[in-house]
Amino acid sequence: MGEHRELAMDQHYKGTDYAFHCNHDLFNERIRIEHYSGNVKHVIAHVLRLFTDDYSKCIVKVKEGDFSTFISMGFSYEGTINRYFSGVDMHVMTKYKQSWRRNAKRWEEEEKIIDGVFAKTPSPLSEKPNMRRASEKDAEKLSTLYKKVFDVYPTPMDQPEYIRKVMKEGTIFYLVEDDKKITSAASAEVNRTFQNAEITDCATLPDSRKGGTMRHLIHALESTLLEEEIYYAYSIARSLSFGMNAVFCQLGYEYGGRLTNNVKIYSDWEDMNLWSKSLGVSAE
Repeated sequence: MGEHRELAMDQHYKGTDYAFHCNHDLFNERIRIEHYSGNVKHVIAHVLRLFTDDYSKCIVKVKEGDFSTFISMGFSYEGTINRYFSGVDMHVMTKYKQSWRRNAKRWEEEEKIIDGVFAKTPSPLSEKPNMRRASEKDAEKLSTLYKKVFDVYPTPMDQPEYIRKVMKEGTIFYLVEDDKKITSAASAEVNRTFQNAEITDCATLPDSRKGGTMRHLIHALESTLLEEEIYYAYSIARSLSFGMNAVFCQLGYEYGGRLTNNVKIYSDWEDMNLWSKSLGVSAE
């Protein structure tokens, strides 16, 4: 993770008849509207004023009933996360400023990968590894894992202080250890407002990628989320990663589409696949 990232900045905006939260993400050249309320057309007009040349992509998490309004005002549909809003579907709507950001460079390869994921026969799980919930004391070792796995990542997971920060804010981490070294980890970023969680920060050292380690970690995260009254989970996986997409498919997550040039991750700009699941429903 040699490239320096500044933390994305969250801001709240309010007009006479509307309000919304916007994430300004200069590293990934995008603004992202996490939640809005009130007059939808006025929300969109304000968002478009924020969508300056500093950014090449604008993303809005759109409520089911507002889909046609966003289409009518120039946004495009990219995907769906089922039951995101406390059981109600959320649609990802986007606008672009530059053609390079709009066009997927490896679309054909990504289509072959997702077709292969759907066709794959689930492999048996190995015996559960030496796995536990992480604490702030693990931040240094976790940052080392992320440095080794990713050259570039959309959030500064190579910085222990950032990992401690998100833990304090409620993100849950599980990890696998081998001889006191963390070999695999995953997290759940919890949104208590909408009772959902994003399964993210999935990383495994290359020589440890066997036997369903990541499935074990995600199972553990799901169980903890249910205990904490979080009923809906989703993930945004690299479209070029057969392994991670296969993990979510085998765990009963439903594919919801692909986000074009969504973030800088691994080593370059990448398209990301959407997956979502009601945690009360388990995969066979």
